[in-house]
Amino acid sequence: MARDLPEVVGALGDLPGCTFLTDDDVSAVVVAVAPAPEPGEGAQPRAGTVDASALYHVDLGEMAERHGLEGAAGDAAVVDLPRPHRGASESFPWADLPRRIVLLGVGDGSTADLRRAGAALARRTAGLERVVSVATAGAPADGVRAFAEGYLLAAYRPERWSGSPDSRPAPAEQLVLLDPASDAEPALVPARRAARATWLARDLTATPSSVKDPAWLADRARTLASAAGLDVRVLGPRELEGQGFGGILAVGGGSSRPPRLVVVSHEPDAAAGEAPRHVVVVGKGITFDTGGLSLKPRAAMAPMKTDMAGAAVALAAVLGAAEAGSPLRVTALLPLAENHLGASSYRPGDVLRLHGGTTVEVANTDAEGRLVLADALDHAVRELAPDVLVDVATLTGAAAVGLGRGHAALYATDEALARTVEAAAARTGEAVWRMPLVADYAEALASDVAALRNVPARPPGGGSITAALFLREFTGGLPWVHLDIAGPARSSGNRHEVVEGATGFGARLLLEVLDLLS
Repeated sequence: MARDLPEVVGALGDLPGCTFLTDDDVSAVVVAVAPAPEPGEGAQPRAGTVDASALYHVDLGEMAERHGLEGAAGDAAVVDLPRPHRGASESFPWADLPRRIVLLGVGDGSTADLRRAGAALARRTAGLERVVSVATAGAPADGVRAFAEGYLLAAYRPERWSGSPDSRPAPAEQLVLLDPASDAEPALVPARRAARATWLARDLTATPSSVKDPAWLADRARTLASAAGLDVRVLGPRELEGQGFGGILAVGGGSSRPPRLVVVSHEPDAAAGEAPRHVVVVGKGITFDTGGLSLKPRAAMAPMKTDMAGAAVALAAVLGAAEAGSPLRVTALLPLAENHLGASSYRPGDVLRLHGGTTVEVANTDAEGRLVLADALDHAVRELAPDVLVDVATLTGAAAVGLGRGHAALYATDEALARTVEAAAARTGEAVWRMPLVADYAEALASDVAALRNVPARPPGGGSITAALFLREFTGGLPWVHLDIAGPARSSGNRHEVVEGATGFGARLLLEVLDLLS
C-alpha cells in the first residue's frame, strides 16, 4: 500500500535472558518510567527497569531523576554509558551490553499515553540500527498496538521531490518489543496496517500539485487497487458528461488537466447467509484549489496541494479493508478535479445540474468541494445501494476555526453510526467532535433560481454546519456520516504521532470504523 515501514517485531523473553543483547547491531535498550503516585517523588521505574538496573549495575531510577524525567508520556532521556579508559585493569559491568539506555515516560499506561511514548521513542532513536524495548512488557494488547502505531506514525519522513536525499536520520531499522509473558505479534498486525494506510494518505496528500493532477491520482489509485486485487473503474471527462456529473465537470472545467471519478471496490469472500453490508466512502479530491474565480488569498492558497486529503484517506481505507479481509463490502469514490482559473472556469451566478438532476446556484466558486462530493454521494445512492454512507473532506475553514487543528467535525444522521465513529476516535486517538445539523439553518441554502445555493445568501454562521446540510440533500435518507477534516488534515509541526505537513488524519479512524461495523 505504501513505502516500507520500519520493522517492529515482538519477541518472548526478558532482559536477563535476552541472548541478542550482546549482538553488535543492538544500539539501545528501552525501559519505562512513569509518574510517581505522590508529587515530588520523581519518576518511578516500570516494566524492565529493575532487570536493566541489575544487568547494568546502575540505579536507573536515580538516573531518571538526574535527567529531570517525571514519567509523563513522551518524556525521554537517552543515556550513553562510558567506555573504560584504554589500559584500564577493569571493565564496566556493561562492557558486553548496548551502551545506550533510553528512559521512556509512559504516563499512566493508557493507550493514548503509550501511543505518545511510542512516537517519542521513534524520534529519539532515529539513526540507530536495532532497538530492544521492554517498555510495553505486561501491557494489554491494545496498549502494545498503540505503542507500535505511535512509533510507526512518528517514524514517517515525507518523500523529497527536490532530487536531493533526505539528510535527516532514518528511524531505527528494527524495534524489538520484548515481553516475558505474552506475544506482541497479534497486536502488531493491525498497528502495521493502520500505519501503512496513514503513510499512504500522507504520501499522496504531500505530493506536489505539479505532479499530482486528477489523471496522476487516478493512475496511482488504479495501480494500488489492482495490486491489491480490487476492482477499479476510472471515469474520464466523456463518461462524466454522459452520466451527468455536472458538479465535477464544472469545478474541473477551468483547468487544462481534466477531472476524473475513481471507483475502487472491495468485495469480501463469498459466504453463505445474508449479503454483506455495503459501506461507501466518498473522499474529496481537489488536487489543487485556487478558489477559482472566487480567488483565495495567497497565504490560504499555499497549502492547497493537500485539498485532496479526503480522497487519499478514502483510498487508504478501502485498501486497508482489503488487507484486513474485511467481511464488509467497501467502495471508495474519489471525485478528482483541479479548481483552477481559466477561460472555461465556472462562475458565481451559474446554475449547475448535478448528478441526479438537482440544480445548484453557484454563489462562491471556492465552495467547490461540496459540489464534487454531491455528485459522488448522489451516484452512490442511485447506483451502488450502500447501507452506510461516509464522506471525508477538507471542506470548510469554519471547521478549523471552530475546532482547531486537533479535531475533525463529525456530522451524522444516524445515532448508532455516530457512536461508532466516536468509539473509533477514542480508540485511535484521531479525535472528532459531534456537531449539530441545525434544521433552522437549512433554509439559508434556498435559491431563487435553483433548488439549492452552494453557500447561503444570508449566512446564519456555522459555515461547517451549512456545508454539511448541503451535502445531506444528496444522501437519500441513508445512514450518513460527514467528517470535515480541514483542521487536522494538516499540521504546522511534529507533535506526538502527528507529523508536520500532511497528517493522513482519518485513515486509522475509518479503518477502525470498518472493524467496528464488521
